[in-house]
Formats: sequence, C-alpha cells, structure tokens
Amino acid sequence: MAANPNRLHRLLRHLLTGRWTTRKRFPAPVLADIEAAVKRHERLHPGEVRFAVEAGLSLPHLWAGVSPRERAIEVFTQLRVWDTEDNNGVLIYVLLADRDVEIVADRGVARGRVPQSEWDACCRAIEKHFAAGRFGEGALAGIEAVSGVLARYPCGRPDVGDELPNAPVLL
Repeated sequence: MAANPNRLHRLLRHLLTGRWTTRKRFPAPVLADIEAAVKRHERLHPGEVRFAVEAGLSLPHLWAGVSPRERAIEVFTQLRVWDTEDNNGVLIYVLLADRDVEIVADRGVARGRVPQSEWDACCRAIEKHFAAGRFGEGALAGIEAVSGVLARYPCGRPDVGDELPNAPVLL
C-alpha cells in the first residue's frame, strides 16, 4: 500500500521546520513588540490574550494526524488560558509548518456568542501578513483584530486585571 503523499509532505514539512525558523521569524524585538501589544490591547477590553507559536508538530502528533485546531486546543489547555476568573481567555496559535493560525476562545468570551466569521477574519488578517513574510506585523494585526472582537463582545463584567502572562510563547 502506497503512503498518502499529502501525509508524507506534511511530515517532511514539520520535521524540516525547526525552532530556528521560529527564532528567525520571531526574533527578540518582535517578541517584545507582541508582549507590549498584548498588554496595551488588554486595557481596552476585559479579555485575556495569549500568543503562541509552534514551528512544527512532534512525530507522535503527526503520526496521530493531529490537526492544527486540535493542537491549538491542546496548547490552550497547556498554557492554562482557561484559568481566568471569568473564563475570558483567548489563544492565538500559529503553526508555522502548516502555515495555519487558530484562535481558541474560552466559554466566557461573550458567552460563546461571537460568530465564527469574526474569529476567521482575525486569522485571515494574520495570515495575509505572514504570507508576505511580515511576521511581526501579522502578529500585531492579529492581536489588534482579536482585541477588537473582545471589545465588541464584552463578557459582561469590567476588567478584573491582568490574569495571564503577556509574553508570547515559542513552543
């Protein structure tokens, strides 16, 4: 039986996309800009935003056929984005090898009333910049877009403070 060429192509992409790729696209000054943007934008709404970048999936994840969305949910849990008083955390997850951006919002974010099209638009804003090689600009555009959604769909309570770290995470 022949191997699935798409699966083989994905496997190679992930194995060849190393942490050096992440560091090249998200150097220290860009990471500092992301952290500052998260802090600045969280003052505009009661939500909590985390930004995470992963170069590629591990071999076990690839073998199991884990999708970018499934991995984003896993990272949401690992980073404890759900661990806020009002369940108002949002994760922006970037999987470089798949050129994919996922947004995972906790159940308290507008009580789940944010249309999926809003989150999709945030992802497309990020991906547009990334496709042009502007990773810093894409990250900042994504944080701004997500913050706009959180401001339009507040969770119903005033901000309770900065509950989650603002620094981006490189996985």
